[in-house]
Amino acid sequence: MAYSKSKAKERRHRRVRKKVSGTPERPRLNVFRSTNNIYAQIIDDYSGMTLMAASSIDKELKGKINHGGNIEAAKVVGGLIARRASDKGIKKVVFDRGGYLYHGRIKALADSAREGGLQF
Repeated sequence: MAYSKSKAKERRHRRVRKKVSGTPERPRLNVFRSTNNIYAQIIDDYSGMTLMAASSIDKELKGKINHGGNIEAAKVVGGLIARRASDKGIKKVVFDRGGYLYHGRIKALADSAREGGLQF
């Protein structure tokens, strides 16, 4: 049976989420990528709460990026989520790539978050 790209992504996401869970000591850094933007959230799965979020459409990034769907925007969002996490005292996270392949914008966001001080 042939799978479409979206079905393959869903299968990867379910497979990854079986193993990846955020705790209060080490929350989950989730990434969502659309065609025009990229979003990152830090989530505590035990309490079911989003602790913080950053995206390419944040008001703080207005004027810094022209298009939210490229690698440069992903680097800026990764740095922003790392800075917000360090402000709240979060140093270690579990990376949830959301079923996307670890390449391109996902890799750029992760590398930028690591440079910003997050450990995963």
